[in-house]
Amino acid sequence: MDKKNTTIGVLLLLAAFASFYFTSRPGPQTTPTGLPVAAAPTTPTTPATPTPATTTPAVPANDAAFAAVVSDNANATVTTLANDYVELRLTDFGGAISDVAFKKYPAAHGSTAPFVFNETHAAPILAFNGFPGLDQSTRFQLVSATPTEVVYRTIFENRIEVTRRYILPAANDASADPYRIRHETTFRNLTAQIAPLPNVVNLGTSALVSSNDAGLYLNVASYDGDKPTVIDRGELEGGGFLNWIGASKNPPKSVIEQAGKVEWATVKNQFFASIFTPEKPGTGIVVRRVELPPLAGTSHTNIGLTGAIRLDLPVLPANGTTSFAGDLYVGPKEYTRLAKFSHNEDKVMQYDRYFFNRIFFSGYVAPALNWLMNGMHSFVGNWGIAIILMTLLLKVVSLPFTLAASRSAKRMQKMQPLMQAVREKYKDNPQKMNQATMELFKEHKVNPMGGCLPVLITIPLFVGFYSMLQGTAELRFQGFLWAHDLSAPDTIGHIFGLPINIMPILMGATMLFQMRLTPSPSIDSAQAQVFKFMPFLFTMICYNFSCALALYSTINGLFTIGQQLVVNKYTQDATPTPLGVPSGTGKSGKPIKNVTPQKK
Repeated sequence: MDKKNTTIGVLLLLAAFASFYFTSRPGPQTTPTGLPVAAAPTTPTTPATPTPATTTPAVPANDAAFAAVVSDNANATVTTLANDYVELRLTDFGGAISDVAFKKYPAAHGSTAPFVFNETHAAPILAFNGFPGLDQSTRFQLVSATPTEVVYRTIFENRIEVTRRYILPAANDASADPYRIRHETTFRNLTAQIAPLPNVVNLGTSALVSSNDAGLYLNVASYDGDKPTVIDRGELEGGGFLNWIGASKNPPKSVIEQAGKVEWATVKNQFFASIFTPEKPGTGIVVRRVELPPLAGTSHTNIGLTGAIRLDLPVLPANGTTSFAGDLYVGPKEYTRLAKFSHNEDKVMQYDRYFFNRIFFSGYVAPALNWLMNGMHSFVGNWGIAIILMTLLLKVVSLPFTLAASRSAKRMQKMQPLMQAVREKYKDNPQKMNQATMELFKEHKVNPMGGCLPVLITIPLFVGFYSMLQGTAELRFQGFLWAHDLSAPDTIGHIFGLPINIMPILMGATMLFQMRLTPSPSIDSAQAQVFKFMPFLFTMICYNFSCALALYSTINGLFTIGQQLVVNKYTQDATPTPLGVPSGTGKSGKPIKNVTPQKK
C-alpha cells in the first residue's frame, strides 16, 4: 500500500481517538473530604425467629452532591456464601449483599488477597433505597443458611412481612454461572389495608480499579431490549468537550434519574460489573456519585458511582402477597461468559458505544477478536503469545489483499514518470489530464484505489482490538516478557517523572521503518513532513494505552515489514510501457510524443 493510503488510515485513527478522548473526558472533580471505610465483618450468629424490624441511622452525606459512604454496622451479622469463584458477604442490615470477593482476580499485582467489589459502598447490593424503615438500616433476621442459600426475614411496622432469599450455584453445578446469584424477595400483607412497597433496589458502588484507570468505563448502564443507555461519571460532574475547552460550565448534578424499560441494569468499572436482570423489566435507574478514599499510592480525588434500579412493583393488596425475582451477576467483564446470558448482558462490554467504534464496526469486530484471543489462549496458556498468534493469523488471512496492494503500489511508483508527463502535457486542461491518466491506469492494469483495501481492513481490526482490550478482565495482571500487566502500560521506570514504556516505542520504530520501505508516489515537501511525523504522533497517542495493544501493533508491523521486503525483492515489474496507447515512454525508453489516442 502506498504512503497516501497509509496516511489516510493513520489520520482516520487519530481523528477517532481524538473523538473518543474529548467525548469521554470527565470534568473537574471535587476535592474529597474524607469518608469512613467499610468495617470488617463480624462473626455470624445462629438463625433467629422473625421480629419487627429495627433500624439504625445511616451515615449522613458530607455533600448533597454525593451519596454517603456507609460503614457496616458494628453489630451486623455477616453470613457467607462461597464457591470456587466468589465469596459473598451478606449482612442482616438490609438483608442484602455487603460485598463480593473474586477469588480468581487479585486486588493488586502480586497480591494473594482477592479483588472485592462494593468493598467501600453507599449501600449493600440489592438493599432497598428511599423507603425509610425498610432500607439498608433495617435489621433482618437470619432464617436459614446453607452452603448455597441464605434466607432473611423481617416484619415492617407490624404490617408487611418481607422475606429475602439468595441462592449461589454450587461448585459442581455446571448448568449455572458461578458468578450469578438468584434472588427472590416476597412481600406478605398482614393487614386488611393496601400498602405501598419499596421499589428502588441498589446495584452496588463501583470504583476505579487502579491509578492507570481514567474512569472511561466507570458508569451505570441499562438495557431496554434494543440498545443500552449509559450514564458516565462525567455527566454527574458536568464534564464534556465544551467544559474541557472552557466554552461551557455545566454544574455538577447530585443525581440522575432516567425512566424507561429496563431489562437489566449495571454498575461497572473497567474490569468488573454488577448486573441485575429482573424477571419483570424495571422502569428506570438512579445514579449518584460517591466520594471514596484515594487509591493506594495516590492522593488525588477518587470518585465512584452508585446506581439503583427502579422496579415495577404494584401496591400490595390487603392480605395479599407479591414478589420480585431476578438474577444478579457480580463478576469480571468476560465477554465469552456474558455472551451466554439470554438478555444481551454482553453489551456491558461497550464495544460499540462510541461513534468511532460504530463507524469501524467494533460491535462485530471486537467480539470476534475476543473469541479468537480466548481460543488461542486455550491452546498456548499465555495471553501474550495468544495475542501474537492471533495477530499472525489475521495477517495471514489478509495476506492476499495486502500483497495485491503492495504490487499495485510498486506499479504506481514505476508509473510516476508517465503520470508526470501527462500532468505536464495537459496542465492547462484538467479534463484531458484525467482522461489520459485513467487510460494509463487501464492500460497498465493498475487500480488507483488498490492500496486502500489493506487500510480498510487494518483500521477496523486496530479499533476493534483497542475496544476489546479496554474491558477485558482476562488480561488484568497477566504478564508477558518484561510487562507485568498486559492491560496496562509496560512501564519499566521513570526519567524526570515520565514513564518509560518500551512496547509503544517498539511500535513507533516498526511504523517508522515500515514507512521507509513502503513505495511512495511523488509527493510535495509538506506531505513528506507529515509522513515523517506520523509514527512519532501515533506513538505519543498510544504511549499510555495497554501494552497488549502496542504488542498487537508491533507484531503486525514486523510481519508487514517482512512482507514488504519480500515484495521489494521479488516483484520485478518492468518499467510500464504503452500497450497500444502512447503513454510517455516506449519499450526502448525513448520519450513518446503523444500520450493520448490519436484521432482517426
